[in-house]
Amino acid sequence: MKAVYFLSDAHLGSLAIQHRRMHERRLVRFLDNIKEKAAAVYLLGDMFDFWNEYRYVVPKGYTRFLGKLSELTDMGVEVHYFTGNHDIWTYGYLERECGVILHRQPLTTEIYDKIFYLAHGDGLGDDSRQFKLLRWMFHNRTCQRLLNAVHPRWGMAFGLNWARHSYEKHKENEQPAYKGEEHEPLVAFTKQYMTNHPDVDYYLYGHRHIELDLMLSRKARMLILGDWITQFTYAVFDGEHLFLEQYIEGESRP
Repeated sequence: MKAVYFLSDAHLGSLAIQHRRMHERRLVRFLDNIKEKAAAVYLLGDMFDFWNEYRYVVPKGYTRFLGKLSELTDMGVEVHYFTGNHDIWTYGYLERECGVILHRQPLTTEIYDKIFYLAHGDGLGDDSRQFKLLRWMFHNRTCQRLLNAVHPRWGMAFGLNWARHSYEKHKENEQPAYKGEEHEPLVAFTKQYMTNHPDVDYYLYGHRHIELDLMLSRKARMLILGDWITQFTYAVFDGEHLFLEQYIEGESRP
């Protein structure tokens, strides 16, 4: 039985990452390492730091990553791509050219007789008005058309610089890694969601850039997957057990 892999938040192309090409190559080496063992790969959002497709133009770079995704899907590996809050602006290129299955909303799916609830995590349990407004603007079709009316030279520069500013602002504010069960929005959301969905076995999220593994009931387990900037963490499900692991150049450890 082949395994199913879950990872998120690589933020490829980020101007805040010094060695961007090495960063991309590390992710590609991981995908190459698992390609023969994987039945499916779920990418839970923000794999790009900023991704926006124009009608006849796609962002410069990322050829190694996009090529590896195409290789995986050509081999018959299912690659599920969830849009996050940095890579919302995709309009068909990843599906047509790379063969990925795109998800814009959380997904409840059965994997080897277990029920998974999968989402990037942005907007779930977060009551911040500022964040809700920003998220509405990002998803609004009129705002998306206005962004695409800007020449790619300026539109991409704007997006990448906005993403870098956002990253540096969060880093400067030193947001606590984990706020505790009572104050962590994704934990609060999951607990509420569980009350009406007792059949779900596993909840997996990205977005928060922390590693978290919680048993919320005898049945329900919640994971936040960390990131692929400094932690290089991922989850793997072998059909019976779900593990949270870390990739270290050619080997993995629990």
